[in-house]
Amino acid sequence: MKTMREIREECGVFGVYGTRKENVALLTYYGLYALQHRGQESCGIAVNNGKEILLHKDVGLVQEVLTEKIMDSLGTGNMAIGHVRYGTTGNSGRANAQPLVVKHLKGTLSTVHNGNIVNAFQLRHALEMDGAIFHTTSDTEVISYVITNERIKKPEIEDAVLSAMDILEGAYSLILMTENKLLAVRDKHGFRPLCYGVTSDGTYVIASESCALDAVGARFIRDIRPGEIVVFEESGVYSIDDNCGKAEEALCIFEYIYFARPDSVIDGYSVHKARLRAGAFLAKDHPVDADIVVGVPDSGIDGAIGYSCASSIPYGTGFIKNKYVGRTFISPAQKMREELLKIKLNPVRDVVSGKRVILVDDSIVRGTTSARIVRLLRDAGAKEVHLRVTSPPFVNPCYYGTDIDSKDNLIACKYSVNEIARIIGVDSLGYLNVEHLPYIADETGTKKYCTACFTGEYKTDIRNVHKYCFE
Repeated sequence: MKTMREIREECGVFGVYGTRKENVALLTYYGLYALQHRGQESCGIAVNNGKEILLHKDVGLVQEVLTEKIMDSLGTGNMAIGHVRYGTTGNSGRANAQPLVVKHLKGTLSTVHNGNIVNAFQLRHALEMDGAIFHTTSDTEVISYVITNERIKKPEIEDAVLSAMDILEGAYSLILMTENKLLAVRDKHGFRPLCYGVTSDGTYVIASESCALDAVGARFIRDIRPGEIVVFEESGVYSIDDNCGKAEEALCIFEYIYFARPDSVIDGYSVHKARLRAGAFLAKDHPVDADIVVGVPDSGIDGAIGYSCASSIPYGTGFIKNKYVGRTFISPAQKMREELLKIKLNPVRDVVSGKRVILVDDSIVRGTTSARIVRLLRDAGAKEVHLRVTSPPFVNPCYYGTDIDSKDNLIACKYSVNEIARIIGVDSLGYLNVEHLPYIADETGTKKYCTACFTGEYKTDIRNVHKYCFE
């Protein structure tokens, strides 16, 4: 049995639409390279060359999977989509890699997806009862089948997607490619980011984050709005906003805390500034006498700088990160996470030895990684270690595409703050106050976010989602 908890994924999507044949695969390669932080298990590219869809995907990093030989084989075209993925235990492998290509009565649909569909089990069951045969355990295949079923009944792909959006529940930022169109789609809540821009020669580019637009020299145009479908075709670009404003906006706040690159701007707000502000809040709420502020690379660094500026305690480079080791948070198994940490971070002894250190990190999930990082500082001679966390305690699982385990594996569900401090070996521990979450990106606090993993306030009906499983 593979539970739905095991197939959740946080991913990066990228798409290219041009009016002439060009090396769209190479543009997609660079875009995926910029989004590698969002997924390090598998990747893939699909290219529309005007006659057929050429696809390559496999397990591994972008530079490992998309070799020069593979890139040459993809050739030229005017459209392409790409994907980087990470998976959780039990669902590694090429089968769940994307893009996903489905051939149907009216043509071909290629799909890349970031997010998680909370009603995927019911939809899959209904589709199977109607004769559908599934080849993956990914909810992306469910999305493809739902859209395909609607496409059979509708005159255009955008009409099919519009209908499918009333069927799909949960988080989905999609890029869809047909024979002659590219569509960018964001769910009604806007759980996951999606934006688009244009290159100097008029080629449109769609991406999970604006940093990927920068990587290919594209000028940012705007974010796709929650509930919006943006269609790219030969006659131009147009928006379908029938579903906009139908649900409360709820971008995942963890995008600002951890997932996104600091040089990205999401829904108009700088990720870098959000992390600085989170650090400043920590300095105000959890002050401590110390000699130096140190950030855990990479997503804890901006928070540490923010804490330093607000507290006037000097910031120092306390760790050197091995750039060739991936994120431990998104490694498929806990044991692998622990082993990777041994070679991922190395403390700078001259910076921390004999010092009272304020250590800033983005989160504590299970606590094992935090304990090992603290031990590294102790072994390097730190006199005191005070941990400050730029997120509140995780007390709920996420059903919208973040790899946060059930409550059984969340340390904050079992122990108090003081107990957690003792377990991970710090002199004091301070979390970001939940009340500050709306203000870390938006100073006015008016924008709405999904904070369910911290507050339990889910934006969709999840009463039965934990019971879902696939044989």
